[in-house]
Amino acid sequence: MILTLDVGNSNIFIGLYNDGQLVNNWRIATDKNKTSDEYGVILMNLFAAAGYGLADVESIIISSVVPSVMRSLKEMTGNYFEADLLTVGPGIKTGINIRTDNPKEVGSDRIVNAVAAKAKYPPPLIIVDFGTATTICAVSAEGSYLGGAIAPGIEISTEALFNKADKLPKIEVNKPLKAIGKNTEDSLKSGIYFGFIGQVEGLIARFKEELGENTMVIGTGGFVKEIGYEIEEIDVIDEYLTLDGLYHIGKINGYTGDDND
Repeated sequence: MILTLDVGNSNIFIGLYNDGQLVNNWRIATDKNKTSDEYGVILMNLFAAAGYGLADVESIIISSVVPSVMRSLKEMTGNYFEADLLTVGPGIKTGINIRTDNPKEVGSDRIVNAVAAKAKYPPPLIIVDFGTATTICAVSAEGSYLGGAIAPGIEISTEALFNKADKLPKIEVNKPLKAIGKNTEDSLKSGIYFGFIGQVEGLIARFKEELGENTMVIGTGGFVKEIGYEIEEIDVIDEYLTLDGLYHIGKINGYTGDDND
């Protein structure tokens, strides 16, 4: 079995593959204070609840944007698994040409998404990842990673608003009945929810001006279910895009037991 871990600022998205198929997935909170043993116990319990053992894992593929957590996870994999470890970073094969000013500074999560999207869908492509940050990435018709845009995610945006504006109440963000709010709470819901959608729609429109109107748009990330289905410009919701990208990178680097592409 192949274990994939996508380490984001808010969550660690975990996938377990068997014979190329995603058979289980979990999300746990990213915690910079957790030790390698704490992460090991969490995985041990998740595996046990699903009827697996840590010894079932042959290879582990990790992508991380949180260096301090990555150190704990590397130590954890060495202590709790007898498996080969591949970390996504400069120097590994991705199968995609990165055409940015400085390819080494592009977040590994963005590259992983682009690798999966290119493998699963016909380019050109726009990938919208709804996470702590909202990232929008472009893949050219030739299959090259071109770059993209990074904006605050819906959760971090609302936290900043509530922290800086003392008189505004903290609310749960969900779809309001109307755009014109009749009270402070409904006005906040409208501004946050519809405003966020408008931001993403505007960026998609600008990307399409540069890539072409026939560009497929893919939505993914931890918050995609909350808001992605409300954006008509998104053609496909793919919740497991990042995990599939990690598996694909593992495959082309010889970590999955499959024939390499």
